[in-house]
Amino acid sequence: MEEITRLIGEFIANTGFAMADYRHIIMIVVGLTFIYLGIAKHYEPLLLVPIGFGILMGNVPVFAGFGLSIYEDNSVLHYLYFGVTAGVYPPLIFLGIGAMTDFSTMLARPQLMLLGAAAQMGVFLTLVGALFLGFAPKEAASIAIIGGADGPTAIFLSAKLAPHLIGPIAVAAYSYMALVPVIQPPIMRLLTTKEERLIKMEEPREVSKKEKIVFPIIGFLLCCFLAPAALPLLGMLFFGNLLKECVVTERLAVAARNAVIDSVTILLGLTVGASTQAEYFLNSKSIGIFILGALSFGIATASGVIFAKLMNLFIRPKINPLLGAAGVSAVPDSARVVQVVGQEEDPTNFLLMHAMAPNISGVIGSAIAAGILWSFMPK
Repeated sequence: MEEITRLIGEFIANTGFAMADYRHIIMIVVGLTFIYLGIAKHYEPLLLVPIGFGILMGNVPVFAGFGLSIYEDNSVLHYLYFGVTAGVYPPLIFLGIGAMTDFSTMLARPQLMLLGAAAQMGVFLTLVGALFLGFAPKEAASIAIIGGADGPTAIFLSAKLAPHLIGPIAVAAYSYMALVPVIQPPIMRLLTTKEERLIKMEEPREVSKKEKIVFPIIGFLLCCFLAPAALPLLGMLFFGNLLKECVVTERLAVAARNAVIDSVTILLGLTVGASTQAEYFLNSKSIGIFILGALSFGIATASGVIFAKLMNLFIRPKINPLLGAAGVSAVPDSARVVQVVGQEEDPTNFLLMHAMAPNISGVIGSAIAAGILWSFMPK
């Protein structure tokens, strides 16, 4: 009887219930919140549900040395996480994005690309703020890119510069991407007048098939000559778009925008979530990252709107300044937010198609910003 009691006691002591502490409970609540927001609120469900479940997986207490933790060299999760730490998954995500993106709205109104560039101001201002708060240069650069509202880019840059911060940076980046409908509208209304929100955009010109085929080639060469360090991301983005537009590789384009991007999204979301183990995640740096990430995202949104207002001083016809908020690269959520805010003032004002131009250019802009930051960091 004594032996049985001892065995039962050992069994209980070896369960996750006995090994858990308050930190695990906090992170499990965070994971459940992500799952709830994804399922009930439809906030980026393809991202938040895998990340949320990954957080649950990463915060079940396990014994060290059993090959279960994502941070153990011989664990299955560690092998899957290699795609994150080595920067493999983000370029594959960009391949799929390129294969499903229509650049024609951007090509029809090239001046709207400037709004995507202006929104990157949040990245560089937050870099200064992070350095001021005492983060190392590489850490500050990785945190700053959250303002681009591009999860894959944030993961790619942090994998290269600050791999120990991938978890909090990725979770912060995807959190703010999911909360675009909550964060952006107050900033947009604060910085624009009702008259500005009522501005209607002219119909864009029709873009030829030849332009659509040539653009990914020229765009790739121009962008990567400007920022060679962005080549892994932009190379895959423009290659995926070429597969889509040239028609003769439609099978490859379909695979890239379906099977490839879906599979990688699952692996990336699950492993990024699992990397948020309480022992590594709950610290003062993580809190600082979330605060700076929110600041970066807010500045990026404001920068796009303000720059659109400045453009209106010099161009005719005027553009709706709300389009500037779509300069962050949360595709297509930021463009949808522009549509919603615009239609609150005038239900007949359709801005979605026009907002896709700065939204897509924001993807390119955030990748270029990441390449510039990476190339300037000490080796």
